[in-house]
Amino acid sequence: MSTARALQNDFQQATGVNVSDQKIRNRLQEGGLRAQHPLVGTVLTARHRGARLAFAIEHQNWQVHHWCPVLFTDESRFTLSTCDRCERVWRSRGEHYAACNIIQHDRFGGGSVMVWEGISMEECTDLYRRDNGTLTAIRHRDEILGPIIRPYTGAVGPGFLLVHDNAQPHVARVCRQFLEDEGINNIEWPHTRLT
Repeated sequence: MSTARALQNDFQQATGVNVSDQKIRNRLQEGGLRAQHPLVGTVLTARHRGARLAFAIEHQNWQVHHWCPVLFTDESRFTLSTCDRCERVWRSRGEHYAACNIIQHDRFGGGSVMVWEGISMEECTDLYRRDNGTLTAIRHRDEILGPIIRPYTGAVGPGFLLVHDNAQPHVARVCRQFLEDEGINNIEWPHTRLT
């Protein structure tokens, strides 16, 4: 990431020539670049980078047939409210309560819904919708692993591998024990929740 001012300083240090930061901006625009807000990301620690490198090295020679029995799973939360407080309006001073500047929303937030699904190269599981409550290890075992993953494992047959992220309920002892008791193998996913 670099700003026009930082590029100006770098250019001056490298060449000894002083050019304005506006000239730098003009040249960047001529080159098709536009100033944008940087994306915000989490910092990966040495442990995270090491885990990702080890995963890549371990699986670098896998062929398509190795990935066929692998089921990748994840869940996402969707807010049911029309207002998630991320929208912005442009207004003049004193127009705070003008009707055009008010977004209506459910007084109690409207709630949210969590959905879960698994995909592989050739199949996908049914979309599972959890309407209420938080995901606990017991719920994950009783609502996902038992009724969805266990039958899917049987349908795929030998070589089945489960991949899920390292969310606390997924890696809790009760879920690890369930997978072990059922003979369900999983790939250690290097993704680590950083928040």
